[in-house]
Amino acid sequence: MTESLAFKADLHCHSTASDGVLAPADVATRAHANGVTLWSLTDHDEIRGIPQAAETARSLGMSFVAGIEISVTWAERTLHVVGLNIDIENSGLNEGLEQIRRDRQVRARLMADKLAELGISGSYEGALSYAGNPNLLSRTHFARYMVEQGHCKSMQEVFDRYLADGKPAYVAGEWAGLDQALEWIHAAGGVAVIAHPGRYKYSRREFTTLFRTFKLMGGKGIEVVTGSHTPDQYHQYANVARQYGFLASCGSDFHSPQESRMDLGKLPPMPSDLVPVWKAFN
Repeated sequence: MTESLAFKADLHCHSTASDGVLAPADVATRAHANGVTLWSLTDHDEIRGIPQAAETARSLGMSFVAGIEISVTWAERTLHVVGLNIDIENSGLNEGLEQIRRDRQVRARLMADKLAELGISGSYEGALSYAGNPNLLSRTHFARYMVEQGHCKSMQEVFDRYLADGKPAYVAGEWAGLDQALEWIHAAGGVAVIAHPGRYKYSRREFTTLFRTFKLMGGKGIEVVTGSHTPDQYHQYANVARQYGFLASCGSDFHSPQESRMDLGKLPPMPSDLVPVWKAFN
């Protein structure tokens, strides 16, 4: 893929197909308005927004690659793996994602039960009112409802008090194994990327094991510049990319104009010595 001075990639964001607040077409329009030239929609465990996203992106003249963000359990914690340039018709990928979505529905009911025990009633129905896709309720939807109802002042407070790992309403997800997620992505012809590694609470030894295992399983990339990283983490994970020979990816992790740390297309450039993930796209 040839780059020009106007080239700008954003390869991680969300729509109403998962936990974003804008429809796929509106995310595409916002990305284009912000100067994005290579774009991917990467909803959580869901590809139903891809056709609309692709159609709108191409009508606007943006290059588009189909994407997914798969929920994974690794070392007893949740890890996210992005698949880029995937075939959304692949049966293995779709069957795997369907199983994760069924588990998400069970998890949402359990979270609502825990919140009810803590005195917060009606959270399941409330979260559902914020979901563009009723089959994919997430903690983000619960957090939006709880802020709207005045239980907390911000979504971050909801996570800090109730929904983060180890908090009283947290329910661990029954996610894919790392090997399963990579198998699905590779079967769909995609490139597997570790999403926002700076967000995970792994030890140094666990990170080393993760990076080595991911590479041995055929994982190709790591997000370096992302809205979920601090500037110091840009440098930290650029060094990880160099050390392990990972392709470097970038994405705003945009969910909402009001909630997201970074808007679509507002990422700083990646270090010029890194090999960008789009070099692997056919």
